[in-house]
Amino acid sequence: MDIDALRASREDSWERMRELASTRKLTGPQIDELDALYRLATSDLARVRAQSPDPDTIRALSRDLAQARGRLTGTRAKPLALIPRFFRIQLPEALYSIRWWIVGVTAAFFCVAAMQMFWVLWQPDIMAQLGSPEQLRAYATREFVAYYSQDTNAEFGLSVWTNNAWIALGCVGGGITGVYPVYVLLGNATSLGTSAAVVIDQAGPWHFFRMILPHGIPELTAVFIAAAAGLRVFWALIVPGPAARTVALARAGRTMAVVAVGCVILLFISGILEGFVTPSGLPDVIKVSLGTGVTLAMWVYIFVSGRRAHTRGEDADVDPTVAGYVLPVAG
Repeated sequence: MDIDALRASREDSWERMRELASTRKLTGPQIDELDALYRLATSDLARVRAQSPDPDTIRALSRDLAQARGRLTGTRAKPLALIPRFFRIQLPEALYSIRWWIVGVTAAFFCVAAMQMFWVLWQPDIMAQLGSPEQLRAYATREFVAYYSQDTNAEFGLSVWTNNAWIALGCVGGGITGVYPVYVLLGNATSLGTSAAVVIDQAGPWHFFRMILPHGIPELTAVFIAAAAGLRVFWALIVPGPAARTVALARAGRTMAVVAVGCVILLFISGILEGFVTPSGLPDVIKVSLGTGVTLAMWVYIFVSGRRAHTRGEDADVDPTVAGYVLPVAG
């Protein structure tokens, strides 16, 4: 990025921001204008820091932003007003930034699950070690179904959501190790593959998929996203790029925290499906369609809404005045 070209194209807006920030009293339209200029300058600062770290520009722009932030502090929107921005900008941009990590994790998971399933199906000795034919039949036809009706719908859905949310948050928080997300994925993939082999062998493929697909697709998608987020934090630790390792790690951690919130929300929806839809008497086609629809909506949100936010130059990280400004240093 040509820093001189950026400065030339943005100098008028930066100067206008300085002028408004220095004005003693601001009208409503002027406050809105200052807020818009502040957000634009914040995006400019992020670009400079990431692509062409010029100390003088960073120092001057950081000072101007701090002054503008001070003027806006007394007129900031209410906390509830930040919610639309979270769903419209921060979350989709954060998800879009790890989209290929999510795709890779998803593909790897299903490859392992499929290999486990076929290995158990094609090895009678392995299948026999899981139980007698009567036990396997009982699991496939009764226990596998009864699991979703063991409590009231609300209690079961809440317990599932709480358990899965802890797993997802653990994947994000423990991602810095580079091990925990992989451990969770391998454990779930082999467990799913084994269950699939038993149920398909004893009760047929549709019996398995009609009980798993309504809630399983969005639930697993949330886990994939969480694991991808955790691995992205680990990647920032070992490959920080042009930024200092601590800066890259802090930025990745803050951005992936946004992703973690999105995972908890998606798991809440999945918990509702698992608690109320999966064990319900609705036609299987409707139940499967609901789970598939939620998952497709999530992928559209990642690739369409995320790309839109990314194209506009939005940033999923918190405001630099909150995260702290960074100046490049020698050595």
